[in-house]
Amino acid sequence: MLNDNQVPEGSFINSIIGEGTRFKGEFDLNGLLRVDGDFCGTIRTKGKVLIGKNGRAECTIYAGTVVVGGVVRGNIFANEKVVILSTGIMLGNIQTPRFIVEEGVVFNGNCKVQESIKVAKLKDFSGKRESAVEILPMITIAPKRPQPVS
Repeated sequence: MLNDNQVPEGSFINSIIGEGTRFKGEFDLNGLLRVDGDFCGTIRTKGKVLIGKNGRAECTIYAGTVVVGGVVRGNIFANEKVVILSTGIMLGNIQTPRFIVEEGVVFNGNCKVQESIKVAKLKDFSGKRESAVEILPMITIAPKRPQPVS
């Protein structure tokens, strides 16, 4: 699951697909969707989509912001930003004005970073226009020293 600090203050989760739950279909909502179980289908929201560490989604996502901590197989169209956490696996294409990737992710696909995107399936899609790429500080871990041979 994502840490509590991954949900911005003042926002609320109005839909959850809990761990151990499987859902197949379409989700059209206003607000925030959190996926900690298995989801297959399409998600449309002006708000946020959080894929938790144990979440798995095989879908197309249209949202303001998408945070991937689990596995996504499909395409993401985000009006604000896409964040892939170090535990995330993204197999598919991304289109967004801001793309943030932590060290250690698995990403196999294409990413189109552009100032504004038009999402045909979602009307009244509002969001901030910010810089194209945000660079996060890297954490360096020293390699283990080999054990002496006796």
